[in-house]
Amino acid sequence: MMPLHVLQLGPVPPPEGGISRNMLAIRYELRAAGHRCSIIATSKSTVESNEPDIYYPRSKTALIGLLRNLDYDVLHLHIGGEVTKRVLALAFACTIFGGKRTVLTLHSGGYATTDAAKNAKPSSLAGRIIRRFSRIVTVNEGLADVFRRYGVEDEKLSVVLPYSLKSPDENVSVPVELASFCKSHSPLLLAVGGLEKDYEPLMQIAAMREIVRDLPNAGLMIVGGGPMQSEVKAAVKNSGCADNIYLAGNVDHAVTLHLMKDADIVLRTTRFDGDAISVREALFLGTPVIATDNGMRPEGVELIGVGDVAALVESVKEIAKRDKPVKPVGQTDTENIAEILSIYNDLAS
Repeated sequence: MMPLHVLQLGPVPPPEGGISRNMLAIRYELRAAGHRCSIIATSKSTVESNEPDIYYPRSKTALIGLLRNLDYDVLHLHIGGEVTKRVLALAFACTIFGGKRTVLTLHSGGYATTDAAKNAKPSSLAGRIIRRFSRIVTVNEGLADVFRRYGVEDEKLSVVLPYSLKSPDENVSVPVELASFCKSHSPLLLAVGGLEKDYEPLMQIAAMREIVRDLPNAGLMIVGGGPMQSEVKAAVKNSGCADNIYLAGNVDHAVTLHLMKDADIVLRTTRFDGDAISVREALFLGTPVIATDNGMRPEGVELIGVGDVAALVESVKEIAKRDKPVKPVGQTDTENIAEILSIYNDLAS
């Protein structure tokens, strides 16, 4: 088969996120197989990459110009969160310029619980636009049912978990300051999410105040930035355990994988969440995970209720008592990405 040119649309890091990691994993596997992959950033990146075939349109007109003028075989739109009118307008444009070789992935596993999803109908604006895509990829069966209510036929639906699991790259090193904090604290808690209300950073800090009473050498590292930065910094300063908490800011995913593997516990405290890739990655690397119960966590996760500080504290103490697990080395799992590439090949042929 001739090499393909796949155009993906979605967020480009930094900041890091599950959707962007999925997109970059697809791009990596496409290029490794001799194909070409271009990406159009649909949200603002804090730093723009110099890599080839990554575009940062400054306006809607510029984005439409790229859709019209780039020569690609398959178009793949990635969306998450709420399906707003703005998102639907972008989706409609993608189906116009992408023709009959278009793929849509909705990454927000929690979307199925929203009012919009519960009221999904074929006659709705969302239903009419979504059905224009050649293939629909969902990240769980709950979302697949939503698309069925939008009128999407089963033969156009695929349920593919949006992650590619790999061991940390041995050629990547952890920055000295981060590594020093990790080595000097045990148990080391790593929160991967960011400084946003949905990820409950203030809850994590409140829990640390209790944790250090029994585990004075415990450390909490929070990876990711966000709009709560000033508020979180103030909370750390006033926590009484500021030396036990490190705000790492935005960290490259390659480094984050090392941090996940080195951590004693990974935290995923949330108010609203889907099937978080970071949870899957941590389990794959052999690191225990404590996460808010959202009804879709994989087996092996220690579950707590939304905002339950006491449960978080007790779960940390319980895991700290256990023998440290033996962590795997050199494993990979790219089966899910291979399934996406298979969809591209089917459309192109």
